[in-house]
Amino acid sequence: MGHTREKLKALSVERLSKKPGLHGDGGGLNLRVTSATACSWVYRYMIDRKAHEMGLGKYPDISLADARALAADARRLKALGKDPIGERQGAKLAARADRARAMTFSQCAKAYIVSRSAGWSQGQAKNWQKNLAAHAELIIGALPVQSVDLGLVMKILQPLWTTKPETANKLRQRIEAVLDWATVSGHRRGDNPARWKGHLDKILASKGSVRRVEHHAALPFAELPGFMNALRQQEGTAARALEFLILTAARTGEVSGATWGEIDFGAKLWAIPSTRMKAGRDHRVPLSERALAILAARKPDKANGAALVFPGRSRSISTATLPALLGRMSRSDITVHGFRSTFRDWAGNETNYPREVAEAALAHAVGDAAEQAYRRSDALEKRRAMMKAWAEACYGQGRE
Repeated sequence: MGHTREKLKALSVERLSKKPGLHGDGGGLNLRVTSATACSWVYRYMIDRKAHEMGLGKYPDISLADARALAADARRLKALGKDPIGERQGAKLAARADRARAMTFSQCAKAYIVSRSAGWSQGQAKNWQKNLAAHAELIIGALPVQSVDLGLVMKILQPLWTTKPETANKLRQRIEAVLDWATVSGHRRGDNPARWKGHLDKILASKGSVRRVEHHAALPFAELPGFMNALRQQEGTAARALEFLILTAARTGEVSGATWGEIDFGAKLWAIPSTRMKAGRDHRVPLSERALAILAARKPDKANGAALVFPGRSRSISTATLPALLGRMSRSDITVHGFRSTFRDWAGNETNYPREVAEAALAHAVGDAAEQAYRRSDALEKRRAMMKAWAEACYGQGRE
């Protein structure tokens, strides 16, 4: 390789571009022609006594002047002791990382939901999407996830924090989860502005101290036996799912996602894993005789442990299925979630069961963190007696 540079002329390059071979311009720059239609610039150099060849682009897309400028940049890098090819690859990786970090919050939210949806019921994924779309998307959905800061999080949460505390708390937890996913996945850096402990708890009032304004219309306990007997006359999966939900004081998502692998007929127990619980803790539900009878009537001869107990048309029954059943029963004045309130009113007003036992049946945490740490038992046997009494009360004493 000689030291003379700029041997080629623009007109000669046009002529040589039709002539197969390697045509040198000097200084390591060459025009490689493999056919009459395939022609490109290459920079050839030596590092540690090894030959390297760096592509600079196709001719005529890259002109002779452009190729000389690119070769000069490569020579400067080599003079600094750097490998031009390695530097270019590093720049490409850095650009790719920047593009990855430029993912929007909305894109990250969708990716997070997809990554977790295998362990969720269909209703859970829809609830996440609906909650984020209603309150977060308009403010931060189109922004790069790296740009989401404390000011934006507060702009989302503050209007809801005192008026809709339950909604606001779920929203905060979901934003925190999406941002954590984005950080671990390399799409953002820094602290999570939606983190509660040691961060937002210094700015916002605690959930327990905020006035509750969201109410779910509940059936008065005195009307429950009449309603339950009417419900038993209804046929279909939705009717049995609602009856089971009331007997177990469970949430819709817990019932719709129930699988046969969670049911232990011998122990008369329904074990719900933490991944499906609102509080993120495992929850055991003692099953009354009527609840077991509902399950026994539905169980196939060879039940797949992962199969749903109350399947819907696609996978699990949708969140609209049970409210629609109430509508068909001319009871649109009450809500599905309200039956948990009916249970709590019964336990508090009609029985002597301790408050902690009733709250445990609803999978509610009782007391502060220290108290919860010492209370390790879930009072299963006490709850077993209570759920038996509840089932009897649902249909009238002795009519379970």
